[in-house]
Amino acid sequence: MRQCAKVRKTAETEISVNLNIDGEGKYKINTGINFLNHMLEQFAHHSGINLEINAVSHDKDSHHIVEDIAITLGSAISEALGDKKGINRYGEKILPMDEALILSVVDLSGRVFSKVDVILSDERTSDFETVLLPHFFSSFAQAAMMTIHIKMIDGYDTHHIIEAVFKSFARALKTAMAYDEKSLNKIPSTKGIL
Repeated sequence: MRQCAKVRKTAETEISVNLNIDGEGKYKINTGINFLNHMLEQFAHHSGINLEINAVSHDKDSHHIVEDIAITLGSAISEALGDKKGINRYGEKILPMDEALILSVVDLSGRVFSKVDVILSDERTSDFETVLLPHFFSSFAQAAMMTIHIKMIDGYDTHHIIEAVFKSFARALKTAMAYDEKSLNKIPSTKGIL
């Protein structure tokens, strides 16, 4: 089973993540930000990862809590994947949510890059600062050592766009992390390492 438990403690936050990549999408999430809880619940459900997250903000700065959750979650996924032998490596998903249409493409390459190309007309949705959306994925990519491309094809409702982003990303990541039955003992790279 590909599982990991991670704790990150700083002067600003305290984050614990417990996950099982080969789960059933069960979740127990408390970030202190209701909208982020909802997005991470969607992420767990659509990726199939069993996920527990508990986050405490010491400085009450949402930038730090969002960043540190992404770092801890990305790091836990990277550790749980191990040497990545036998995985698909690549994943993609175009996903609609009402008027919103989002494309997510990921590569578990060991090379870090993140681009979130979305237009959000609102500075906040519920209790979430929308400027933190690309920062979440940048921090996630850094910690998980992966490439992430997220592109908005259509949409105008901020909530729908962000929710479609998390669902699309989760589905793309699920595909990338899944095993390729024809190459179970192979690293998915001609270099022999990811």
